[in-house]
Amino acid sequence: MTARPAPRLLLGAFALAALADLVALLADSDYGHAVFKPLLMPLLAAYVGVQRGPRLLIVALLLGWGGDTLLLFDAEPAFLAGMGSFAAGHICYLVLFKRYGDTERSARVGGSSHARGAALVAAYALALVGTVALLWPDLPSDMRGPVAGYSVLLTAMAFRATALGLTAGLGGALFLLSDTLIATGVAEWPQLPRPDFAIMLTYLAAQYLLARALLLADHQRIGTGTAVNSADSATTTPSAATSPRAGT
Repeated sequence: MTARPAPRLLLGAFALAALADLVALLADSDYGHAVFKPLLMPLLAAYVGVQRGPRLLIVALLLGWGGDTLLLFDAEPAFLAGMGSFAAGHICYLVLFKRYGDTERSARVGGSSHARGAALVAAYALALVGTVALLWPDLPSDMRGPVAGYSVLLTAMAFRATALGLTAGLGGALFLLSDTLIATGVAEWPQLPRPDFAIMLTYLAAQYLLARALLLADHQRIGTGTAVNSADSATTTPSAATSPRAGT
């Protein structure tokens, strides 16, 4: 069974909007970025909706849309509100990973699985402590607490994503990378060429991969027989800075 027309159209629209937004960033078009960025997460959420994905996943993506929109405004209150919106989205992801990750984990038992889990805990803990410690002296004093708290939640989300397998784990890692790039901009560290492009590229890939993995997990769990990825038309499931996240 191939994917239905509506999911194909919505996923294609998301891909086109993502491409247009990235091109706008490369072209230094603030207007183009302001037009296309707010379209991205609603399109991905609509795709999840027509695929009958988890409602909490739709909520997580729409909270991402809230953060995306708020970060278009170059003001500290908007930045903090956007961070709060993303933090709420991470909580949604954590609940989803708990729901579906435990099922995945039950199928993987043995010493190697435990050793891998311990190594991942150590790696993400080191990344969290090292990043916060390095950024702390260069962050504005009123941003240190919010950034540190958000970093804990973000790292927990990225770590828990690994319970769903490689796709979700990569999505979580890219989300962590994207927001770390934002934090280095807030700390006024030297930036990569086109940091806004790198931030947005990793963020879009992260949200798509997380959505795809959770759709797959949900469809496998309930046995809907719905194709998840329109790009994989033969695949069916048996039953998913300067400027903060390219804000300016």
